[in-house]
Amino acid sequence: MALQKNELILFFIITLPSFVLCYSSLHENQLIDKYVDEASEFDSKAYPSYFNTIDDGSNLFKGLIKESADVLCLKSFDKVDSSTSSSAETVSVNDFGAEGDGETDDTKAFEMAWKVACSSKEAVMVAPKKTYRIKPIRFSGPCKSQLTVQILGTLIASDDRSDFSKDGRHWLIFDSVSNLVVEGGGAINGNGKNWWQNSCKTDKSKTLTFYKSKNLMVRNLTIQDGQQIHVSFQKCMNVEVSNLSITAPPKSPNTDGIHVTDTQNILITSCVIATVNGAKLYGTTNGIRIKTWQGGSGSASNIRFQNIEMHNVTNPILIDQYYCDRKIPCKEQRSAVEVKNVVYKNIKGTSASDVAIKFDCSKSFPCLGIILQDINLQHEGRKTAKALCNNVNVTSIGVVCPLCPKLEGQYEICQCL
Repeated sequence: MALQKNELILFFIITLPSFVLCYSSLHENQLIDKYVDEASEFDSKAYPSYFNTIDDGSNLFKGLIKESADVLCLKSFDKVDSSTSSSAETVSVNDFGAEGDGETDDTKAFEMAWKVACSSKEAVMVAPKKTYRIKPIRFSGPCKSQLTVQILGTLIASDDRSDFSKDGRHWLIFDSVSNLVVEGGGAINGNGKNWWQNSCKTDKSKTLTFYKSKNLMVRNLTIQDGQQIHVSFQKCMNVEVSNLSITAPPKSPNTDGIHVTDTQNILITSCVIATVNGAKLYGTTNGIRIKTWQGGSGSASNIRFQNIEMHNVTNPILIDQYYCDRKIPCKEQRSAVEVKNVVYKNIKGTSASDVAIKFDCSKSFPCLGIILQDINLQHEGRKTAKALCNNVNVTSIGVVCPLCPKLEGQYEICQCL
């Protein structure tokens, strides 16, 4: 996704002031941390077992990224009861006139079903295994009690852009809803082609949004062909996200995976977001990028990028913990989202700029456990590609070019093969 010239490649965006992200159990994370800490002081020969798992490419984070009820790493998580009692009222959108034929406008049926479910003592709102075409909907709370939304079929956005005239930034939005479970194994299709052929910079529509909500579970869903942003959590608290498949075709411009903004206490696991593995990028501004705002907390960890080919990409490999998209420079802050345990393997191609690898990490929370394995990025022209690495612990395995310099703020020149 987002492979057009001068567009951004954003597989996973973190733009938030208060955030927690972790995988699986504390014990496993501590074990990985132990290996990374040791690797920062010694070379790979000292700890062959850890580095052999990296070289193998199949076992590095095996067991770390998996569905798990273990949320020890979440602080004060007032967990939603994911089980549904036998006394819960089942509210099917079909009972309110939804046709589910993929062509009829089923918006009113969803709105009426939501009104009933939200006002019930305990309810399960169901979209059965059909295809429902719907206009923008705001599912507003607060609701009377805990609520489950089961999407078994497919929800597809209206292809008439005039339907978005009242709110062009949201399609499905859950607003101020607490104790909510959204699941079901179905699909949410943003029908984004109408946005892609226009300006995605102007119409930053979000396919699925959770706003000012707390105690959320979002799991076991496919979100595809988002208008611009597939899933967004904004001003939420206590969120558990798992087993989401987020996809869009290669020529969809600037389609983002997950946005987390101004949200506290969130756990994201076992999610597949677009093509991180096996992607081919042509003429893009950014290739593999992790960016975070200053002032955040928590961590983004256990991330792998592999088997990626780049051609004339301005910023092929980039970690930016000082991201700021404002005209006035952002104020420097001490706190930051910690970035650690990131593997880049088998990344090859050309850079449109002098700097092919840039790790601009926080002074207070340096990037730890960054692994570069079999990297070959040459300058698109006749210049030599360089690496700029600040406040980062990097380990190189195999042939890596360009290399991080021995002294921060400088360049290490190597002749790429």
